Amino acid sequence: MIKPQRFISKFLVGLVFLVGFGGAQAQLRIQIEGVGANQIPIAIANFKSDDPAGQEIPQIVRDDLTNSGSFRTIEVSEPGLSETSSVDLPGWKSHGADALVVGSVTRLADGRFTVRFKLYDSVKQIDLGGLELTAPSANLRLSAHRISDYVYEKLTGVKGVFSTRIAYVIRKSQQRYELQVADEDGYNFQTALASREPIISPSWSPDGTRLAYVSFELKKPVIYVHTIASGQRQPVSNFKGSNSAPAWSSDGHTLAVVLSRDGNSQIYLMGTDGSGLRRLSQSSGIDTEPVFTPDGQSIYFTSDRGGGPQIYKMSVTGGDATRITFKGDYNISPRVSPDGKALAYISRRAGKFQVYTLDLASGQELLLTDTVKDESPSFAPNGKLILYATDVGGRGVLAAVSTDGGVKQHITLQEAGDVREPSWGPMLR
Repeated sequence: MIKPQRFISKFLVGLVFLVGFGGAQAQLRIQIEGVGANQIPIAIANFKSDDPAGQEIPQIVRDDLTNSGSFRTIEVSEPGLSETSSVDLPGWKSHGADALVVGSVTRLADGRFTVRFKLYDSVKQIDLGGLELTAPSANLRLSAHRISDYVYEKLTGVKGVFSTRIAYVIRKSQQRYELQVADEDGYNFQTALASREPIISPSWSPDGTRLAYVSFELKKPVIYVHTIASGQRQPVSNFKGSNSAPAWSSDGHTLAVVLSRDGNSQIYLMGTDGSGLRRLSQSSGIDTEPVFTPDGQSIYFTSDRGGGPQIYKMSVTGGDATRITFKGDYNISPRVSPDGKALAYISRRAGKFQVYTLDLASGQELLLTDTVKDESPSFAPNGKLILYATDVGGRGVLAAVSTDGGVKQHITLQEAGDVREPSWGPMLR
């Protein structure tokens, strides 16, 4: 029997309620292990600001870039340097910094802040541009993350993901589960849903405004679509039997779901409001864990139709499925990279459940993790990191690993409880 979704068979009636924002504090603590192959030494100068809130922005940028594993931040002792300051680029280069960020933060009369910054290449001694951002005080962290995104992209050629969000489920006790949404660094967490019953399989809409997930509050698994900003939600799949594993199409108009309404678990397609149900898979086994390809034309999924769980691919119009994984006798939880070139999945080898990737063109596999009870891989929207759940010391935690395996992060909850079911949200538009 395939159990990739950690289905829980104890169904108790529970009270479900919505909770407000948790504030700017961190709910998750990130510990980085390993670094990128070629770290870029960078100095983030103290910004010029008369407001204490403005002094926090350069430190957030330093933390973002350090946690990425791609940057080594140079210690800074100089007072605030603004984007209009005259900077000694050769001096910064001799201090070990190949790049420099300077900026300012100004509080406006209406209470908002204007954040300006500039990025320099100290080696070539050129100005790499900058931005001006205006934000309320509640969004100052987001402004800092946008600076980090800008710097990351300018210096690596890859879009940054510091301003994205993640969703995850915390089990605080046997009768307390919370679906939370947080910034990529664990700050500004929001409890979207709290329940006495399990919550599993959160899945982001492509525009980042909604989550589909499975809740057991009605004594059975039911799929809901939840609008994050308003807290409004609706059940979209409550058929007899199990309703599980929702996945969004790339255009946001279709959900792939797994239903047992006709017998074994099979894959169906439906509108995001539950309309237009159509059965897609037609096997005699268990088909589950669908995920759309970026072009929306195909899905990858897990099936035991060949005897043991393996990953298959089929068209959204139906027809025959093609087996994708062949190494190992237990491969589950496929997730396709944003560029469609690779799969991440969980494979069991020698009793260890670990995250692997598969290059779809070459067929080359790569083991990424050194943890042994891994679950629920989820690509960052730039394809450079994979977020997943694992078990450390008997406690459920999140972790992240770069797609080359060089950078590893352990992400622990700041309070008692297990954290599971991670899902990395899309780029903000």
